[in-house]
Amino acid sequence: MAKLERKTKRVHQENIRLNKFLATAGVGSRRGNDKLIASGAVTVNGETVMELGTKVDPSRDKIFVHGQQIVLQDRLVYVVLNKPKDAITTVSDEKKRTTVMNYVRVKERIYPVGRLDRNTTGVLLFTNDGEFAHALMHPRFEIERAYRVTLDKSMVQPDLARLRKGVRLADGLAKPQSAEIIDGSGRKKVLVVLREGRNREVRRMFEAIGYDVRQLDRVSYAGITPLGLTRGEWRHLTKQEVEYLKQQAGIN
Repeated sequence: MAKLERKTKRVHQENIRLNKFLATAGVGSRRGNDKLIASGAVTVNGETVMELGTKVDPSRDKIFVHGQQIVLQDRLVYVVLNKPKDAITTVSDEKKRTTVMNYVRVKERIYPVGRLDRNTTGVLLFTNDGEFAHALMHPRFEIERAYRVTLDKSMVQPDLARLRKGVRLADGLAKPQSAEIIDGSGRKKVLVVLREGRNREVRRMFEAIGYDVRQLDRVSYAGITPLGLTRGEWRHLTKQEVEYLKQQAGIN
């Protein structure tokens, strides 16, 4: 197990905009929360608040959305896991199968940022910062994801060109940012970079051009890599890494 680093950030307990408070608590994006506030669904200390730009004190004010109280956790936590194969990306599983939460041990309640398929390995982020997670997953910010793909056979050049041009899938065109054969792999390994995260997108892209994916490993997510982590190990993100990710996701 990676050494636990106590570098979590205490939530700033000064007055903050209501839409930011709700976003950090995981209610939605700031823009979406503005609509929620304008609809009259939010109360502060028992009073309906519809004015955009309203500020609240998270340590004192009682904020409710549709009658449910919204609170911030004491600390914001940001974690990266080198996900092993056969771990399901979910917080809990009714069938008692192994989930990614079995590998990450922190006292705060955190959840995965996006998901990786059960058989996919590699970089997976976790947090309890709702605004951070929502922004990273939003297609508008085109967060870069890099995958090392191991195929059932050598990829010929015409198929690589076809992949680069984009492949038509049932849910639309899938076009990688880049696709390169990995040297020394007998043309059976390809490094693919995407700026979106549709369900099973990488596997479906290769299936569409006649290849089966034998192994799929996410080697980078928004520049965060599993360097120094063996499968199943995790660590806290550094302050610099968190700030870098926030810049990419347009969070100020």
